[in-house]
Amino acid sequence: MLEVVHLTKRFRATTVVNDVSFTVRAGEIAGYLGPNGSGKSTTVKMMTGLLHPTEGQILFLGKNLRQDSTVFKQRLGYVPEEPHLYGYLTGLEYLQLAGGLRGLPEKQVDDRANQLLELLSLRDARWAPISSYSKGMKQRVLIAAALLHDPDLLIFDEAQSGLDIANALLFRHLLRALAARGKAVLYISHVLELVEKICDHIIVIFKGRIVADDSVARLRELMQLPSLEQIFAQLVQQEDMESRARDIAELISR
Repeated sequence: MLEVVHLTKRFRATTVVNDVSFTVRAGEIAGYLGPNGSGKSTTVKMMTGLLHPTEGQILFLGKNLRQDSTVFKQRLGYVPEEPHLYGYLTGLEYLQLAGGLRGLPEKQVDDRANQLLELLSLRDARWAPISSYSKGMKQRVLIAAALLHDPDLLIFDEAQSGLDIANALLFRHLLRALAARGKAVLYISHVLELVEKICDHIIVIFKGRIVADDSVARLRELMQLPSLEQIFAQLVQQEDMESRARDIAELISR
C-alpha cells in the first residue's frame, strides 16, 4: 500500500535520510525504529507532506504522493509525536473541526466524534477546553482525530506517549484491530517491548540508512539473539548500557 523508494533528504551538505526504501502493506503493522537523530522523524515528515524529499519518491497504491497528495491525505490518519492542539477548543469541537476539514457530513462527524470520545474514556471531558487536558487525554483526542475519517493508512509516531496503563493496553488492541480490518499501520516507538509484541515486521534506521527490514522472529534467527532489545542494540551499535549505568551509579556515590 505504502512504498518508500530510495528516499533521500539533505539539508545543505548534511544527508539526514540516505537512500531509504521500505514497504508497509495493507493488514500489517510495521514498526519503524531508530535512535534519536537516526532519520525517523524526517522520514515521517516526508511521508506526511511536511517536507519534500531531495531524491526518491513515496508511493501510495502505486501513485507518487507529489502527483496526488490530496487523495493520499484523505486516506491518511496521522498521530504526531507532540500533541499540538488548539487549547481553546473542547475535545468535541476539535474533532468537529477535523471532520469538517476532511469534508465529512456534519451529522456523521457529530455521531462518530461522540462515540470515539466515549470509547476513549473522554466523554465527561468533551466540553472542557483542551488546555485543561492531561498529555494522555490530548493523545487520545489526536488518536480519535486520526480515526475519524476511516483512513486506509495510519502513521502513529510515539502515539502511546502519556497514556496510562489501561489506555496503553487499549491502544495495543486497537492497532491489532485496525490491521485486522485491512489498514496499513506504521508504528514509530522507542518502547521495544511493545513493538516486539504487536509488529508484523520492523524497519530499523541508523544514521539515515536502513540496517534491518524483517520480522522479529527472522531477525532473532539471523542474528542469534533472543530479544528485540538486544537485536536493536547490536544493529545501532549501542555500547553496553548496563556497564554505563554502573559507571554513573559509581560516579555519583564517590
